[in-house]
Amino acid sequence: MRGVSAGALREVLVHLEAVLGQEGVDVATVGTDLFAVAGLLDAQPALRRAVTDPSTAPETRSALMRDVLSGRISESAAEVCAAAAAERWSATRDLGDALEHAGVVAQVTAAERAGQADELEDELFRFGRVVAGDAELRDVITDRTAPTAAKQSLVRSLLEDKATAPTVRLAEQAVAGRHRSFQAAVDYFTKIAAERRDRYVATVRSAAPLSDEAKNRLADVLHRQYGRPVHLNTVVDPDVIGGLRVEIGDEVIDGSVATKLDDARRRLAG
Repeated sequence: MRGVSAGALREVLVHLEAVLGQEGVDVATVGTDLFAVAGLLDAQPALRRAVTDPSTAPETRSALMRDVLSGRISESAAEVCAAAAAERWSATRDLGDALEHAGVVAQVTAAERAGQADELEDELFRFGRVVAGDAELRDVITDRTAPTAAKQSLVRSLLEDKATAPTVRLAEQAVAGRHRSFQAAVDYFTKIAAERRDRYVATVRSAAPLSDEAKNRLADVLHRQYGRPVHLNTVVDPDVIGGLRVEIGDEVIDGSVATKLDDARRRLAG
């Protein structure tokens, strides 16, 4: 999100933090409600245009949003949505994207308060890997002709008793079809979670599982290099052969034997 919408998103997140800090607020419910409103705006273009129309006064857009949502979601979530409608957005879709972003932050906050933030990041990453490695499952949950509720029910049944509640809620949102792919949604949610916790996420590929000691050493090295804590998502990849391949955002640190062999072959061929 860029330009005017980026500034509007920041304001929405500030308002969200104030709401989540209120006594008695059910943080997880706020997150789920925000996901629902993002879906509502996707499904109703006329409403989306009305609550983002820059020619309409902010207070009018805010009041319209409140009227539409009255009795349908929690008052806390409605407050965030009304504040979001009062902001100016570069594109009509940006409002739904911002509410989804806020919903993810709310779910991460719920995990933090339950002492499950690390589990959430690990579980979401592992489930993404499971889906990526199972063509049949991937086809089912990425089928845009299938009802979202059915796909969410499937995800819920797969993760029931195997993942924390915030992870399940984020996985359900990932199949809502708001992103170009399920994996793109998982990656985006993981990035939001990491930013919320002021750290980076690294995907580490190795030929064999890393010991806890090796993970701790690597995390320490990356922390010193990037100046921020780094959460490691590890993947066993036989193609690496030896060494490590570390991906942090758009950066790749490739010390794998496979890459060195490929470089050697290219030099010999040249």
